[in-house]
Amino acid sequence: MEHAVVRELAALSGRALPLLRGWRAEHGGCGVARALLVLQTSGGMSDTELKDELVVAHRDAQAAGERETSLVYGIFLYTHRQYQMAADHLLAHFAQWPGDEAAALMLGAFHSCGDPDYLERGDVLVEEQYTLAGKDCWRWAGWMAWTRVEQGRIEEAHGLAEHTLGLYPRSGVAAHARAHAEHEQGAGGAAIAFLDEWLAADPQAMQFRHLNWHAALQSLTCGDFADARRRADEVLTRADVGMRAATNWRLLLAGQEPAGRSEPEHVRELLAAPAGMAEVFHTFNLALALACEAATDDLQALARQAAADERPEYRDVLAPVVAALAHVTAGRPLQAVDLLTDLGGQVERLGGVRVEREIVQDTLARALIEAGEPDRAAALLHDRVTTRRHHTYEDLLLTPRTTTGVTARHHHGTVPAH
Repeated sequence: MEHAVVRELAALSGRALPLLRGWRAEHGGCGVARALLVLQTSGGMSDTELKDELVVAHRDAQAAGERETSLVYGIFLYTHRQYQMAADHLLAHFAQWPGDEAAALMLGAFHSCGDPDYLERGDVLVEEQYTLAGKDCWRWAGWMAWTRVEQGRIEEAHGLAEHTLGLYPRSGVAAHARAHAEHEQGAGGAAIAFLDEWLAADPQAMQFRHLNWHAALQSLTCGDFADARRRADEVLTRADVGMRAATNWRLLLAGQEPAGRSEPEHVRELLAAPAGMAEVFHTFNLALALACEAATDDLQALARQAAADERPEYRDVLAPVVAALAHVTAGRPLQAVDLLTDLGGQVERLGGVRVEREIVQDTLARALIEAGEPDRAAALLHDRVTTRRHHTYEDLLLTPRTTTGVTARHHHGTVPAH
């Protein structure tokens, strides 16, 4: 049963959670079943529920064997956001049980560490496991494609994603890796057609909303702003604050009408919640949501809070980024340019992945245009404009306007979120 469940989880299939819940219900004493269900649903659990479930899972796993016990302990670390400890544990786990596909569901721990050294270790681990598993193992081929995307080896990533989909067309990891590669290529309509066809075969797919967000980004690349807004309005939910904000901020930077936005009070509630400042990338997404509402005062307060945080990624990276967003919303592009230019490559410490962090570069490009620095803006986006087949979005970022989309709507009322 574990093999079937892990196969569906690795595929990010809509069948995965029902199958996992059925396994858990039928075998209440199976620690791995209980722990894997926690791994997939921990976002909706309190800390007490999380700990209680995993304590029971670990006890049950001990009766099953060393591998099961190790797997559950890794899940405990991962779901408690102890990412460096989880990454260290995974390295030891794979040394003893190479190719363990259930453990591979936690490979994101290496990226979540926010440490270049751990990121490199994770990449090496995936390459080793892919070599051991062989090129015909679609699960590890998909994870290898994802690794190449994040390394910026886009052509290799696209080739690996295509190879994986040839082996197993329903590989969600490969579909996701292809979406990221085609974003870097500016594939436009071809990418949208693939995503829509892939999703139509499984409307319950675990990443249905996220891949629709990728399709919305492709709509932006080729200037179909109505489609980008439609996907944000009809597919993304009130809970998808980050993806909604990332879509709307891009629309605003390009001088376009946004989709339905988030209520500022909802964003404030999320920031005040325990998880609001738990992970830097999540906090950054909430800052983007505030920027979409031109909530300058809120952004300034958040920048001060981040600057006082003892965690270096908050103090040294998030604080200036949020302060820059505040300057943009207030019509002070020069100050935003100074802050974002000084950051340079440190933006990677915001977390997230390449396409998600790219929005900081977008903001800098638009601020440069508003500050009367078109040559610097063009140089900043040169690689994107020359390598992406569709780049209407980038062209609009570089188009002078009398006012930015953000400041033009500074006093408009909030559009209710769906």
